[in-house]
This record gives sequence, C-alpha cells and structure tokens, in this order.
Amino acid sequence: MARFDTVIKNGMIIDGTRVPRYRGDIGIVDGKIASIGRIAESDADKVVDATGCIVAPGFIDLHTHYDAQVYWDPYCTLSGWHGVTSVVIGNCGFGFAPVRPEMRERMMLSMTRVEAIPFDSMKAGLPWDWVSYPEFLESLDRTPKGVNLLPYVPTGPLLVWVLGLQDAKDGREPTPDEMAEIKRLLHEAMDAGACGWSAQRLPATGGIANQRDYDGTPMPSDNMSDKTALELASVLAERNEGFIQMTYASGDPKHDGAHYAELAEVSGRPILYNVLQTNDFHPHRHRNTIKWLERMRERGLRVYGQAMTTAAGFTFTFEDWNLFDDSDAWAEATTGTLEEKMEKLGDPARRERLRTEISTGVTGPMENIVVLKCENPDLKKYHDLFLGEIAEAEGKSAVDVMLDIAVGDDLKAMFFAESFSNSLDLLKEVVAYPYSIYGVSDGGAHTKFLTAGRYPTETIIRFARDNDIISLEEAHWRLSAFPAFCAGFQDRGTLRQGAPADIVVYDLDQLAITDTEVVYDLPGNEWRRIQKAVGYRYIMVNGEVTMIDGKDTGATPGVVLRHGGASTGNG
Repeated sequence: MARFDTVIKNGMIIDGTRVPRYRGDIGIVDGKIASIGRIAESDADKVVDATGCIVAPGFIDLHTHYDAQVYWDPYCTLSGWHGVTSVVIGNCGFGFAPVRPEMRERMMLSMTRVEAIPFDSMKAGLPWDWVSYPEFLESLDRTPKGVNLLPYVPTGPLLVWVLGLQDAKDGREPTPDEMAEIKRLLHEAMDAGACGWSAQRLPATGGIANQRDYDGTPMPSDNMSDKTALELASVLAERNEGFIQMTYASGDPKHDGAHYAELAEVSGRPILYNVLQTNDFHPHRHRNTIKWLERMRERGLRVYGQAMTTAAGFTFTFEDWNLFDDSDAWAEATTGTLEEKMEKLGDPARRERLRTEISTGVTGPMENIVVLKCENPDLKKYHDLFLGEIAEAEGKSAVDVMLDIAVGDDLKAMFFAESFSNSLDLLKEVVAYPYSIYGVSDGGAHTKFLTAGRYPTETIIRFARDNDIISLEEAHWRLSAFPAFCAGFQDRGTLRQGAPADIVVYDLDQLAITDTEVVYDLPGNEWRRIQKAVGYRYIMVNGEVTMIDGKDTGATPGVVLRHGGASTGNG
C-alpha cells in the first residue's frame, strides 16, 4: 500500500518562507503535506512530474468580489487561472448577507454599479437560499468550489438590516439599542466563522474616486461614522480575533491616518488599508502613504497597505462605464438607462461642467485614452488614435472628442485607458517596500473593464523573472505567506509538513499572460473580459489537482475557511 496519495516529484521547491529554493519531492496524504524531501515514486498512488518546474504555495488573493461569481464559477476565474488557491470575499463593505428576502433585488442592483457585476448574471446565478450571515456560509459550504473562500462580514448589509436602507445611506447614527444589534449581528457572523469586517467609507460627493450605488447615491457604508467603526473594532478586541479591511477617505488625510491608528489601537487587530498605488503623474502619493505605513509599524500598529501592483488598464464603453464617479457631474451623466445616458452625455448644456470637472478617476489624463473600435463607419477613422491627438487636430477638448464619438456610436465605441501605475521605476518602490501586500485584483468585479486578476503571474514575470526587482523567494512570500499572515489564514501560505496542500507547479521560463478576450460565460447571457495564463502545469487545492495546463479538471476540493481555516475548522 502506497504511503502517499500523491507525490510531486523532482521540483524546485520555493516554500514561501523566503528560505533559498531547493530540489525535492512533496508527499501528500488526505489533502495535506505529509513529507518533503526525497520520496520514491513507488510510495505514491499518483505522481505529479515537476521536472524543470517551480513548486510553490498557492497564491492568496485578499481583495476580491467573488461573493456572487463563486455560485456559477467554482474556480473564481480570473484568479483561479493565475495560481490563486484561496480568495477573500466580502470586501469593501459590499455583500449579500444578512439580507431580508424583500431586499435581495435592491442589494443586487447596488452591485451593478459599485462593482459593475451584471444584474442578469446575479439574478440568474444567485440561489438566495439564505437570509442570515450564518446561513450564507452554509450556502457557500454546499456550493462546489475549486478554490478556498475566507469570508469577511461586509458592513453595508449590517447597517441596512438594522437602520434601514435610507437611514444607512444617509449616515444616521445608530441608537444605543441599534448599535447593540449591529454588534450582535457581527458577533453572530464571527461565531459562524467570519474573519472580520470590511467597509468602503468614501465621501458622499465627488473628489475622491468614490464608487457609488446604482442610482449614483452613496453606498450604505460610505457615511458610516468614525464612532460606529470604533464600536465594530471593539468587537474584534473583545473576541481577540479577526481583522479589518477598509477604504477610507474623509478629505482630511491627517484625520484619516489618525482614525486608522485609533482603529488599530482599539481592535488590537490587523487592518488592511486600501489602496497603496503608484501614480505616474503624482509620484509623491505612494511615497507619502509608505511613510505613514512606516509610522504605524514603528508604533507597533498592524496597518498594512494592500498594493495595486498590476499594470492592467481599462477597456470600456459608456454603455457600462462607472469609474468616473469621483466627479459628481460625470457620475450623474453616466447613471441611468442607455437612453438616459445617451441624452445626458450628448447634452450641450452639460458639456461645460463635464469639461470643468474632468475626472482622472482610474484612467489618468483623458488625452491619453485611446479609441479602440467604433461600429459607426464614419467614426472608424479614429481607431487607434489618442483623444489628445484628435482634440488637437479638430480644435476640441478631449472630453468633447470622447463624448462625441461615444454618442455618435450609440455608446458602443470602445476606449482603452492605460494604467497610470505603469512606471517600473515607481512600482519598484512599492514592490520593494517590505510590508506591502501585492494584489487588489478586484476579482469578480468590473468584469467588462478590468483583468487585474492576472497580478500573481505578472508579479513573477515582471518583478522577479524579467527585471530582478525582487527574488523569486521574496515574490512567493509576498504572494502567499505574507497575505495569509495579515488576513488570519491559520495554516496556509507556506509549504510545510501538516499544511493543506495548496500548491502551484509552473515553468518559470514559459510563464506568460494571454491577450485579452471577450467571453460570454456568465449567467444571463452576459460577457466579460478575461486574460488567462500559460505556464502553470498544475494547480492543487487541498491535495487535488484543479487545473492542468490552464484547463480545469472538474475537481472542486475548495472549502470555506471559517475562523481562518485552521485544521480543525475548515468548514
């Protein structure tokens, strides 16, 4: 009888702890690593040949919105294609539990703009076989999964459940009884296995890249007060468990920094700050953030920056685009039905304000946006030109050029905005900062615009293999062990005896990211943009092979990582 269910043979092991790589074999029994070293093939029921390949821990993606997608895509792609074996859901205060039955449609509508998840996909794909948060986790348990899920409690549904939708969106302060009920619900969720709470707290009006509800109004957590946040932090202190993920900007950076520090002091728990990001046009911004994070570290406060480390740009049309919401004028003009948006974007009376309140949003200067494709034959002359080029030739503003093309093509004109976080010299500073968490994939969100789920593959290729900014050992620590530590994963992120066998086996020389594609693989006949990976020979979750050369095997060994997924509590 074989000693091991599976043995990974002849690989170059990078175990996630930053120790030097070494050649060896890994023996797996009952989904866990049982032995590492020299193991005979005869001791295995199954052999995975890793000759010429790197063998490393599966990647951990802390910032995703797969709360809906997991119900129709067990592998949570794009992440699952790029070596991710565990994802965190419930980010930014957005989610689907607890939700009363009569609020289900409204909560789905909220996600259509703030995270750009198609309504028809959610309506067709979500089973809604839960009301409470514990019931939601039970539903996830029943759902086949090709990756592991670690759940946050999103604050938005908690506030709506207790205060009602409008009062939550207006930022009404909870009464003492209401606050007690909010905290009781948080305790209930964490008793069931949730690993902390999340919130987006951005201004109700423009100016700071906010993300809004489907009707342009604030999300329920946007107006949550500092006092309420501190009450929720006290729950984590009482339990001595969990962590906070938060995007917060009041308009006063000094106040914001002090509030994060107070949350860390009150809770005594890690806080994941969103987002540490370079800006090619404002190089001081990430440097100031790093200085602040260093001050937190020196005080012994566990505030970690989640870093946007991918250069993925945005491909979009104004049929769906919602990421100019840092401008009130643009948010108003891009809200509504297709016909309403056509009318507003073509309205000469609105143009002056749209030109004045130019959104840099996530795209950088509008002059740098490229016209990719138009359906109207009269507009094809603009293909592959920058808006700035066209504006100069026609004596118009870049705003007028873009909107004239968009409206002239019934909002089907396709534009591309290269990431403003593309300078390798600036990215080096964030990537090399020892305490930045790589990622912010937004997996499952903005599926018609963004393919940031490619970030693990991009990290290895761009920062380790091709440009020698970090070692491969460092890359794997930052992609697996460090996020696992920061987010409370109990037993994942490294290859060690007794750990669950979440493993990637890849050919470093062959590793690549494929071109962007449009695929109609969402429920409701909806589409998304994807980028796959080349070079991952095998991806394993809990000891089972889920992907071979980029194709799923049909295996769904993923689990809900209740309480962080310690060996005794994997759901």
